Amino acid sequence: MSTQPDHGHELIPRPERTPAAVRIALARLAPHRLSEMEQHKEEALGAALQDGKIGHLQYWLTYWHAQVEIERRPDLRSRYQAALDSVHNTGTRDDPDFRAAMSELRAVETEARQAMSA
Repeated sequence: MSTQPDHGHELIPRPERTPAAVRIALARLAPHRLSEMEQHKEEALGAALQDGKIGHLQYWLTYWHAQVEIERRPDLRSRYQAALDSVHNTGTRDDPDFRAAMSELRAVETEARQAMSA
């Protein structure tokens, strides 16, 4: 019996926390996001070189590992997409629907990060 929580169907196994494994997983799940990942990596690398801190690259890897977690789990993916759609379809940042959608995006990302460290 597994001690992992049951989240329903997972599209692929959780990848290791390495840049190559995360990239391969993203290519399988959401290839349309690879250029976004690459651009974000270049920005993180540039910031790391500019200020000499590896934290930018650690953040980049954590962020994209969480994005893969969201993409590989349909339960998280559907919540994330619904919240993202709501963010794009609401008015201003003062709109209660916008704030609720942003809260849901943060909740999904937090759940994904927690699942990765479980």
